[in-house]
Amino acid sequence: MDEIFESMGPEETAEFAEKLGREARSGGVYCLSGDLGVGKTIFTKGFAKGFGVSEMVTSPTFAIMNSYEGTELPLYHFDVYRISSGEELEETGCMEYFYGDGVCLVEWAEIVQDVIPEEALWITIEKDYGRDEDYRRITLRRKGGGEA
Repeated sequence: MDEIFESMGPEETAEFAEKLGREARSGGVYCLSGDLGVGKTIFTKGFAKGFGVSEMVTSPTFAIMNSYEGTELPLYHFDVYRISSGEELEETGCMEYFYGDGVCLVEWAEIVQDVIPEEALWITIEKDYGRDEDYRRITLRRKGGGEA
């Protein structure tokens, strides 16, 4: 069953993501999806803060993955915008992180969905152009079943 959170601004989006970051456990894979400019970076920064990352979080668009130390585990932040397929991601050697002890947060995950673990949590951020400029609908879904 989907869980939907409605955010009325960047602060609420970051706070919601921070809560998810605090709840993240070893081996978790979080897949972020949404149009350019919808707030994936704001979400990622909030998630990292909740996970205990103290350093500045930046988008790894050109590096594909940045690694951060959380309170107890590493956080692997992927941005696969420039990857064309799951096969190409596999060729980078990044797949081992999806099945390791850390937590993975993958932006643009729909591009590589064929290699994402079945139990991953999919997070879709959408803007509703008929509503306030800062409004976002954040939907949580597990494709492999289970609770969000």
